[in-house]
Amino acid sequence: MFFNKIKRKESGILLYGITPPKAQTTPERVSEIAVRTMNNLSSMDIDALIVYDVQDESARTTEERPFPFSHALDPFEFASEHLQPLPVPKIIYRPAGKFTKEELSHWLNGLKNHGFHPIFVGLPTPDYVVKTSLKEAYEIWREHENHSVIGAVTIPERHAILKDEDVRILDKMDSGVSYFISQCIFNVEYTKRILEDLVAACQNKNRELPTIIFTLTVCGSAKTLQFMEWLGIHIPEDICEDLKSSANPVARSVELAVAVANDLIKYCQERSIPFGFNIESVAIRKEEIDASLELLNTVRELLKASGLRSEVSSHALKQPIN
Repeated sequence: MFFNKIKRKESGILLYGITPPKAQTTPERVSEIAVRTMNNLSSMDIDALIVYDVQDESARTTEERPFPFSHALDPFEFASEHLQPLPVPKIIYRPAGKFTKEELSHWLNGLKNHGFHPIFVGLPTPDYVVKTSLKEAYEIWREHENHSVIGAVTIPERHAILKDEDVRILDKMDSGVSYFISQCIFNVEYTKRILEDLVAACQNKNRELPTIIFTLTVCGSAKTLQFMEWLGIHIPEDICEDLKSSANPVARSVELAVAVANDLIKYCQERSIPFGFNIESVAIRKEEIDASLELLNTVRELLKASGLRSEVSSHALKQPIN
């Protein structure tokens, strides 16, 4: 179980991340998307499914957004109403600052009833009026720590600039956070800098390392590449040129992600850092969705070869979901 793996700080955790359908999607189409998602994942042996909360971040930068923003369905409602037949825990993102303490408490009770786990994230814009601080949100979650684990986000690019991500991680660990999911990784050196500083900080304070989940994703076009950079993901120049010049950027991005996974598996095992991977699939093109599933399966095989995963677990379904 995901809960136990996090509590025991087991390495080899494997997650898959999706966004809910657009808010304007018809109910019939929402059901179709949910069934297809569950059938795609039913035999893939993941420990949990992440359902992201989609926020408009346009106000945080003066650069034009490459893709127009579209509101999405609420991730908790989508997961609880449409994804329950998939027998894996669900991890639900939520920007805590947009909600009152009462609203967050009610939401956490809903997660408990469904066996879901929360991740609180920051607000999409710095000038947003905060209703509940992150510290207050974690205090509310403490009522659920006997049956829930809470995660947080870590951003390698932020550490490259501010050099304080290790401090942020330790502060959140003090609030009960036990695992951290990274922003999408293309610059593996940025990620290693966080890990190096985090290991040193934990040693200095005699603290156990948290579990770090590395997010990998597929890039299928120059426009997607531009959007990732707009989001603040640092993509080294050589990788940018590699993807832009490739005759098949989807396949090439899978190869690059596999290389990152191999590198981080070795790095973490040598340093006894508990870790796992999150394969992100937020595209709507079938080619990119299929490639994300290929990446998921390949990373699972890498973890298996490293002795970190066994054969497909018993929760994997054998029959399609209707």
